[in-house]
Amino acid sequence: QVQQVESGGGSVQAGGSLRLSCIVSGYTDSSSSVAWFRQAAGKEREGVAVISAAGSLTYYSDSVKGRFIISRDNPKNTVNLQMDSLEPEDTATYYCATGVAWSLAANFKPENFPYWGQGTQVTVSS
Repeated sequence: QVQQVESGGGSVQAGGSLRLSCIVSGYTDSSSSVAWFRQAAGKEREGVAVISAAGSLTYYSDSVKGRFIISRDNPKNTVNLQMDSLEPEDTATYYCATGVAWSLAANFKPENFPYWGQGTQVTVSS
């Protein structure tokens, strides 16, 4: 059974930083990319960052490019999202998702990802 557990969310002031982590267990497909999505209240889920299986490829949405960095530690089955210069517009529930190859992952379509975590809340105050 695939399980993904996100952690690291919290409340910060604008300009602050948070580091989210996603631990994936029960999934042995070494070719799978991992993405972070977020969903703000009343809005659709949107892709934020994605990293390829080996960690050599990354892609970011325009809204977070230059502020967020995605990384992965495969021996620890962990994918991290370092979020700096946070803005109130970053307030959302953040989810990690996996289960697809890079060619599908990089288009940020939620329906392409079969496995999701339960989410972690990030709140940025002005």
